[in-house]
Amino acid sequence: MEKFTAKFRPVLISRYGIYSICIACMLLLLSTRLKAQQDTSKKLKEVNVTSSTLPKVQTIIPVQQISNADFSHYAALSVADIAANFAGVNVKDYGGIGGLKTISVRSMGATHTGVQYDGVILNDAQNGQIDLGKFSLYNVQSVTLYNGQAPNIVQPARSFASASILDIKTTRPQLSAAKPYQVSLGGNGGSFGLLNPYLQWQQRVSKQWSVVLNANYTYANGQYKYKENGDGSDTLATRRNSDIKALQTDGALYWAKSDSNKFKIQFNYYNSDRGLPGPVIYYTTQSNQRMQNHDLLVQSAYEYIAKSSFHLLLNSKYSQNYLHYLDPSLPDGAIGSNEHYMQHEFYQSASVGYHILHNWEVSYASDAALTNLFSDVYTNYYQYAFPTRLTLFNAVATDLAFDKWHLQGNLLNTYITDHVKNGIAAASKSAFTPSLSATFQPFLNSGLQLRAFYKDIFRNPTFAEQYYYAVRPRNLDPERTKQYDLGITYQKSFNGFVHDLAVTADAYYNNVRNKIIYLPSRSPETPSVTNLGSVDIKGLDVTLKTDVIPAVGWLGTISVNYTYQNAINVTDPSDSYYLDQIPYTPKNLLNLNAGINYKALGLYYNSTFSSSRYYENNNVPEYYLPSYNVSNASLIYKFLTHSVPVNASFEVNNLFNERYVVLYSYPMPGRSYRLSFQITI
Repeated sequence: MEKFTAKFRPVLISRYGIYSICIACMLLLLSTRLKAQQDTSKKLKEVNVTSSTLPKVQTIIPVQQISNADFSHYAALSVADIAANFAGVNVKDYGGIGGLKTISVRSMGATHTGVQYDGVILNDAQNGQIDLGKFSLYNVQSVTLYNGQAPNIVQPARSFASASILDIKTTRPQLSAAKPYQVSLGGNGGSFGLLNPYLQWQQRVSKQWSVVLNANYTYANGQYKYKENGDGSDTLATRRNSDIKALQTDGALYWAKSDSNKFKIQFNYYNSDRGLPGPVIYYTTQSNQRMQNHDLLVQSAYEYIAKSSFHLLLNSKYSQNYLHYLDPSLPDGAIGSNEHYMQHEFYQSASVGYHILHNWEVSYASDAALTNLFSDVYTNYYQYAFPTRLTLFNAVATDLAFDKWHLQGNLLNTYITDHVKNGIAAASKSAFTPSLSATFQPFLNSGLQLRAFYKDIFRNPTFAEQYYYAVRPRNLDPERTKQYDLGITYQKSFNGFVHDLAVTADAYYNNVRNKIIYLPSRSPETPSVTNLGSVDIKGLDVTLKTDVIPAVGWLGTISVNYTYQNAINVTDPSDSYYLDQIPYTPKNLLNLNAGINYKALGLYYNSTFSSSRYYENNNVPEYYLPSYNVSNASLIYKFLTHSVPVNASFEVNNLFNERYVVLYSYPMPGRSYRLSFQITI
């Protein structure tokens, strides 16, 4: 173990390296502040501009977005809390502030959702799913969900490879010579021992250079009450071993000669130590599992758009993810687990686009990703494979608009080859996957638009599916998925009581073949993974957003997102669960957000309803999970004190103290409170 732990020493060194980077950035900011103030400027009279908050829904593919101005309306603390409000989204939540939170879009699963951080896809080669609970909102400008892919065809080739994209955009400084810096200081505190201070420093170094530095710390004991009625006593128990200590720091250096010639380099470091409370199993001891994460991300981007309509985009990334899982003991006195994992990824992307005509653009993108995974998971009969994977993505795309039509298409080639230190590597794989999309506007200036898209997806097995406790590589075929979508949108602005209205409705059909699933085996340490699944998914996403102005100084907002999904197993007619709804997939999901704002004061209500579902393939009573309806409320007050903006809010989560579970045996917290405060200098 000592020999293996030494391999992870660079991670611990990286932690102190990040602290040094933070200190260096602060010194840089201090040293350049006077220089930045030397720019000549002329102070103009301030002009207040009021614009519509109408969302952008008239796009070639379904898009939903929530910006940072609205985060407080949802009583949200992380990206996962925001993403849960989108139509078609189901967030798996293991409970508590530090609990794992993954996203499934249109019943496709977390492995089919690409999480994009400032234009670059995050990758977990081990499990294929990203924990959204790790991303705080303090440095986030917007969270956007694209079904299919982003509408801009000049993007990395890997961004074409997922069934949907959750795009996280971080804050970019908007400073001037008159105000060359901005400092935001705030924090959250509340139930379960939550303490969450944060700091953001933006600095204009020169006319072309600027810096952003963020840091936040999260502590919570995670002890909340839940209803324990498995033995008929109907008593309240306390959730244990769900504490968290997490430090997140990130920063970016921006250079911009113009909007069409810009560069940035950024880093993000996440360090956490948290308890894993585990499932609630009656008459057994509480879980004492622990998990530590040390994740480092460094990436850069350069974009150039020439007057000749040539478009260049370069992206580079290095990521290092360390995970330590500790389970001191297992039932019946068995020896527990003490596992370490380390992932590295080197990624490079180049994308070019060119306007052949003013209404016709073509693009080509080529990406390369080299990923490896080290682990000390082994037994007397098994040695870990230590896999290294090279993935090449190449995509061509076209975008054409004429009359009332807008057409897009792309073809992606994915090539994957593995190398292993022990055993035999899985066979290399290659696939071509096309995508087509179109919009049609039947009447000019009517606000009505029709849209449709088709997309083919190829998902290769993850390292865990391919090699975890496998004596030889499992003979797994990649998952193949076909998506079909047909939608209608209506968007209009008005001058009366109703200020604006945006409505969308999208019907979709997804078919998943060769679905990779885990089957029970004699030993829980040696899971059986195979291609046994085929799933048909039929659904409907409906969104509505409107702003109303009941009187001068007042503004009301209403947002409703509804999802119907019939996701059934069609693997084998002889199976007992044939045509049954797949696990953890409710047929109906409804999200409501409504608020009223008067001058500096705002009151908002947010509600999420999920219908009943089953946690196993068989839809029988013993696997039934009841429906739930969880509501949050927030009171927001924004004011000036000595010309310093101050934001204060009081939030109540789970307003009606609903006792519910998202995942079987993982009870969620009851009513909780949070107080937030921020000043900006």
